[in-house]
Amino acid sequence: MPLNIEEKKNIVIEVALQVAKASTVVIAEYRGITVDNMTQLRAKARAQGVYMRVLKNTLARRAVADTPLSGLAQHMIGPLIYGMSEDAVAAAKVLNDFAKTNDKLVLKAGFYGGKMMDAGEVKALASIPSRLELLSMLVGVMQAPVSGMARVLAAIAAKKQLELAAG
Repeated sequence: MPLNIEEKKNIVIEVALQVAKASTVVIAEYRGITVDNMTQLRAKARAQGVYMRVLKNTLARRAVADTPLSGLAQHMIGPLIYGMSEDAVAAAKVLNDFAKTNDKLVLKAGFYGGKMMDAGEVKALASIPSRLELLSMLVGVMQAPVSGMARVLAAIAAKKQLELAAG
């Protein structure tokens, strides 16, 4: 059923709001993807905090018009899925990881840090650890000295116990 003009305006507004708060936008062609695979992709996107939407390209062009992302309009050809995230790498990572296992999804372009990206740059961005992964690494690095100190203290206590038991 075709959308009426009010529904189209609402979609443009919704997408424009998502674009405004997104730090990264990635577009990919999804020609030939099954419904099951698309459902899996959407579930993974939701879990990572990525707003993902299949849109008519004319509506997407209107949503990015007069924004720094207006350069993406030249890539808006064919059946596209749009991924947007506040996390700098989440959208790129979700779509790139899915593209690795499903050759029907083809990364087209993206936008990050005020710069247009081609498919190769989107893949490079996807290889960077996410904010959550970086925080996990930091916690691991911070815990290493503490756990090392705990092992040393436990070894000293065990040695003292042996000396007391022997002596």
